[in-house]
Amino acid sequence: MTDDPFRRRRAIEMRTPRLTRFQPHTPLGEGVEFDVIRRMLERWGPRARRIGDDAAVISSLGERAVVVSTDTSIENVHFKREWLRPDEIGYRAAASALSDLAAMGAKPLGMLVAMGIPDGWRQHLDALSDGIGDASGAADAPILGGDMSRANELSLTFTVLGTARDVLARSNARPGEHVYVTGRLGGSGAALAALQAGKEPLPSYRERFAHPVARIAEAVWLSDNAASAAIDISDGLAADALHVASASRVKIVIDVAKVPTFEGVSPMDAVRSGEEYELLATSAQELDTSGFERRFKIPLTRIGTVERGEPEVRLMSNGEQLEVPRGYLHFE
Repeated sequence: MTDDPFRRRRAIEMRTPRLTRFQPHTPLGEGVEFDVIRRMLERWGPRARRIGDDAAVISSLGERAVVVSTDTSIENVHFKREWLRPDEIGYRAAASALSDLAAMGAKPLGMLVAMGIPDGWRQHLDALSDGIGDASGAADAPILGGDMSRANELSLTFTVLGTARDVLARSNARPGEHVYVTGRLGGSGAALAALQAGKEPLPSYRERFAHPVARIAEAVWLSDNAASAAIDISDGLAADALHVASASRVKIVIDVAKVPTFEGVSPMDAVRSGEEYELLATSAQELDTSGFERRFKIPLTRIGTVERGEPEVRLMSNGEQLEVPRGYLHFE
């Protein structure tokens, strides 16, 4: 790896001094949720720093940055009890939080768990804890502590901690780079559509919905192989690509026909599907997609390019520009 001149230059540039080049806050896109964040930032002023990425970069340990993120899953907002078993709810909530570390190219150090527990959930605590433990073990992220209180609805909040050598910030994408996505998309969205219609999802769709994988090892591979920016796909491919475009002040063009999909899912349904937790990444170099697939048993697919222009996402199909679907919105 050190024989590559590009890697040597990048290794020198991307180590600890890189943290000093972060903007005070990552530029945010449009929407009510981001308007709420901007309003809070105005009130906090200099008391808030580097807001707007998947996780916070707070200090350094030699050549590695410390990365921290907090993520909350709330009953009837992020999940419905009738759709998932208690162990699946615990697993899914923890995996969602750990995916924020993957989005930054970070290896987990551990996590803290804060639980708001209604009386009706106390009989399910064993199964809920088992699911959280399964996610912890799968990501090698030991549970280090947390908090517990009584609540009206189940609430699971995870603070995840990790370290990264080369942080894959949203704001690092540059014109001329390639856009890649890991795995296949659309399974979670297809499962959600079936559940909302009162139907049982296909097993492969339900598995993606109930047991998403935080692509931590894959993210470290991307970082080690010269990826520049990344984000995990939680709001939908198009919506999350727009987060990168807004943060980096670039235009991202995606060839919809190249988006890898679950069997039976259309490319546009895959583009709008949320809670996939695959990774979208950019790189100035062509990545070794075959080597990636041999190692991780999932595809790495080049689906577009980064271009100069006002921050936006363009979806193209056979030379025709398609309408960009909205992603999940916490506030309307």
